[in-house]
Amino acid sequence: MKLLLAAIVLILIVETNAQWYSFPVEAAQGAHDMWRAYNDMREANWKNSDKYFHARGNYDAAQRGAGGKWAAEVFSNAREWVQEKLGHGAEDSEADQVANRWGREGGDPNHFRPDGLPDRY
Repeated sequence: MKLLLAAIVLILIVETNAQWYSFPVEAAQGAHDMWRAYNDMREANWKNSDKYFHARGNYDAAQRGAGGKWAAEVFSNAREWVQEKLGHGAEDSEADQVANRWGREGGDPNHFRPDGLPDRY
């Protein structure tokens, strides 16, 4: 009886606190958010909008939970690593990372929104 009671308490603790089972779902949703922001950036093709879309993708993904925040960080870091290897400047990469962190930490992506960008984005 004590073993059964201990198992029930353990299950309740895991269910309410850890929520480990939701991490992969959040990560997949966060990856989708990042992909959507990238596609929107390409579609908009708006001058000086890069930082806005970086912040927005990270913000949307991080709102999903720990898994989304993890996915946003992984995708952002991978993208910047590739950009640096392709010869893009370190200053531009660091500016992108500032926007990435801003969004991931819950900052309003509109902080980076360029003038005239259609409301659709």
